[in-house]
Amino acid sequence: MIAPLYALAGALVGALVGLTGVGGGSLMTPLLVLAFGFHPATAVGTDLLFATATKTAGTGVHGPRGTVDWRVVRLLASGSLPACALTLLALQASGIDATATSHLITVTLGAVLILTGVATLFRARLLAWARPRLGEVSERRTARLTIALGLVLGTLVTLTSVGAGALGMTALVVLYPRLPVARLVGSDIAHAVPLTLLAGLGHLAMGSVDAALLLSLLCGSVPGVLVGSWLATRAPDRVLGPVLAVVLALAGWRLLA
Repeated sequence: MIAPLYALAGALVGALVGLTGVGGGSLMTPLLVLAFGFHPATAVGTDLLFATATKTAGTGVHGPRGTVDWRVVRLLASGSLPACALTLLALQASGIDATATSHLITVTLGAVLILTGVATLFRARLLAWARPRLGEVSERRTARLTIALGLVLGTLVTLTSVGAGALGMTALVVLYPRLPVARLVGSDIAHAVPLTLLAGLGHLAMGSVDAALLLSLLCGSVPGVLVGSWLATRAPDRVLGPVLAVVLALAGWRLLA
């Protein structure tokens, strides 16, 4: 049965995703934990399958338009999927409902949200600082760094459902400065599909997915994304970026407090 309040939350997050381009995990997971009181593991597991559905729809748009670099996707996945599997095994071994596991998820989520807020607010400065220091990087080294990025993202996304959006995109822009941003965005979205699916199914097997909540969120998110995307053409980035960065940082601080 659809819960109107959760559907409204899905619509709100969907609108913000369409408005800002920041991944839903950065917004949905802290909302479920802080506003609705869900167990951190349940919030993460449910949001991962929520992200799978939304990212699949996004890939369906980017793929036919040629804005996915499948080589970048393969390199990311070759690091992220093994990292995801290992993280799931570690969560299962420690007990997904254990107090220590809940604390680990909460602390990691808070830290990643703060980093995401910083990456969102200072992306241009971070890129200006990083690019000269990397210089001309060989194709082989870029491939290795992309796999390493996948390892980090696979671990973070499986633990928190956050990381593949602002953090992943910032790193990809540094690693592939010559690729169009639209192609990097499409690659980031396409890579998130198998990663969130594997992580979400792992959480489902451990019982940390709320199916009724997931259905309600999805019912609200689709119209929300459409509305947000329409509003995005009318809202200035100089306003949206700082506001979103502050919201993410405050949510991260609240989780760590």
